[in-house]
Amino acid sequence: MKGLHFRNRLAVAPMTRVTATAAGVPTAAMRDYYTRFARGGFGLVITEGLYTDKAYAQGYRYQPGIADDEQARAWADIIAAVHGGGALAFAQLMHAGALSQDNPFRSHTAGPSAVQPAGEQMGFYYGEGRYPTPVQMSEQDIAEAIDGFVQSALRAVRVGGFDGVEIHGANGYLLDQFLTAHTNLRDDGWGGDIQGRVRLLVEVLRAVKAALGDQVPVGIRISQGKVNDFKAKWPGGERDAAAIFGALAQAGADFIHVTEFEAWQPAFEGGSDTLIALARRHAPGVTIIANGSLHAIERAAEALELGADIVALGRGALANPDMPKLFEKGIAPREFDGAILGPIANIKNSELAFQAAA
Repeated sequence: MKGLHFRNRLAVAPMTRVTATAAGVPTAAMRDYYTRFARGGFGLVITEGLYTDKAYAQGYRYQPGIADDEQARAWADIIAAVHGGGALAFAQLMHAGALSQDNPFRSHTAGPSAVQPAGEQMGFYYGEGRYPTPVQMSEQDIAEAIDGFVQSALRAVRVGGFDGVEIHGANGYLLDQFLTAHTNLRDDGWGGDIQGRVRLLVEVLRAVKAALGDQVPVGIRISQGKVNDFKAKWPGGERDAAAIFGALAQAGADFIHVTEFEAWQPAFEGGSDTLIALARRHAPGVTIIANGSLHAIERAAEALELGADIVALGRGALANPDMPKLFEKGIAPREFDGAILGPIANIKNSELAFQAAA
């Protein structure tokens, strides 16, 4: 991909672990956590979402950022260790928008429209109660958010030493809020039909690519489900999929990372195509990363047959930081234990003490 050579097709999916300092600086525990995936044989490690500015982007207490050089320099040490373990590393850039649960830089949240998000804040990320109703973002707010992605991408590559950049356009966060009809009620150029609602994703992608040139791959993560609405579906079905994936491909995405709860299931009721297959069909020539309960080798292989180029593991990687070595040796993977994410989803000493397969 873009001149990068991966040792295999297995990646660690981005997973928020709230283990940075209060100032968003990554810690030694995070270095050890990420490095063990590299030593365990993964070809690519994608970071948890890194907040992109000191305005509205931060979503969680103790979330790492890449909004200043101090944060980026701390990532450089982690990325050097990941490289030493034989893996590549992509930075996932994230703006929480209306789903922000903790942001020291602002006393309120912001989103495409003043619509209160569904559901409750996540307790294992220090959240409590309903999400507040955001203020509708102005043109200046939108411009500043785009610039936050651009400046963070530059820091990630030039200071942090990352091999690539993933823009977080999924899971209900800011870019997905613009993409989603019931959270984006705007009647200006940032809302309306699917072409208007996908515009912010396209503009962020184009701006980041323009800033980085051909230095590294730049891609985007896309989902239907959200952290506060797991069963959400695009109302236009495959028409929406064609518009979204087509627009991202035209904007120059080097990769599209699709995620569903079970990636092998049909994307839409009454249809037979998965989101992987739809991404492959409507974004030909773009590298596809697939995520969604693919931690059995048969499921991972099936995802490749459906059109994925790389398979990203979340829960499977948490339970098996040496998953590539287990696959290679034909050893059954360990079952995921949800207790690892409770009561708070921070990195546990028991994880760091785990001895990977030789």
